Amino acid sequence: MWIDLRIYIDLSSLQMDILIHNKLAWDRQVALGNEWTVPVSPEEIASARIGEFNILLTPCKPVPKEWFPQLIGSRVLGLACVGGQQSSILAAAGANVTVFDNSPKQLEQDQLVANREGLEITTIEGDMANLSVFANAIFDLIFHPVSNVFVPNVRPVWNECARVLKRGGILLAGFMNPVYLALDLALEEQGKLELRYPLPYSDLTSLAREELDQRIASGEALEFGHTLEDQIGGQVAAGLMITGFYEDDWKPKRPISRIMNSFIATRAVKV
Repeated sequence: MWIDLRIYIDLSSLQMDILIHNKLAWDRQVALGNEWTVPVSPEEIASARIGEFNILLTPCKPVPKEWFPQLIGSRVLGLACVGGQQSSILAAAGANVTVFDNSPKQLEQDQLVANREGLEITTIEGDMANLSVFANAIFDLIFHPVSNVFVPNVRPVWNECARVLKRGGILLAGFMNPVYLALDLALEEQGKLELRYPLPYSDLTSLAREELDQRIASGEALEFGHTLEDQIGGQVAAGLMITGFYEDDWKPKRPISRIMNSFIATRAVKV
């Protein structure tokens, strides 16, 4: 049974506990079998053990192999990177993996694969914008697939990533092109493309009140669009040097795919 999330929310002032709301929303997605909550197969783990794997930051395009450091023995943080997918592959490839995420049910999927395959994966529940449980400069790699759409301010995420990375450590990140969230998504589902919302987008302030109420009542995760200045410039401001970049699309393709890609992936190095 789904909990009425409005018990956590003061709708009169729109002061929301976003962490609690999105935690429950993603726990629910596990029960619904969302594609990003389904663990990888034993065959995928077996291939990763011999160094053969494809891993996603964005929906379709695999991360280039040359973007990764030497994985065997490296310390890797899977940041908001759960569901028994990417982090499990990285662990099978020889990395010492810690997974940090807001959803306990999603973290259970990583532990499920670890138990099934005899992998060592540490799972910790928390807010991606607050990595205070970790000391400075301890990770060789942070793998952060599309997920910062669920936090209202992305710059603290980049600052924390820079803090916990070793010098020369690598951040691999995927995120949404902010233009996508400027669309009227109801019309986009009908094949019509119409810009509706100013950027940066926020469910809390961009949606009409009745639309926001409906989103909350249905248990959907709350989303926030961040400008490229914050997504890319924020990494640079945190002390990270962008060394790789590509764009990606939806799978399956959406009407906006006729015009542009909706996802971006970056490789950044702590300097």
